[in-house]
Amino acid sequence: MSDHITVEELSELMKKAAGITVPPAELQERSDTGFDELGIDSLGLLGIVGELENRYGAPMPPDAERCKTPRQFLDLVNSALPAGA
Repeated sequence: MSDHITVEELSELMKKAAGITVPPAELQERSDTGFDELGIDSLGLLGIVGELENRYGAPMPPDAERCKTPRQFLDLVNSALPAGA
């Protein structure tokens, strides 16, 4: 398991937790697009945060569910993950 979340993993989590399919290449291209525009609501984002907490066995930053864009989310979550998780 890597110690950071990739765009590919976020794309997979969006599909699994929120039922929204955004291919990784498109997500990379639109990383500053609001989650709301991508079809992810706050509940979907909470689901993604929950999946990550289960996967890493560690709480995500409290602000993670308030992130507005994929880039903001990845920056925040990746900075909080323990190295070598």
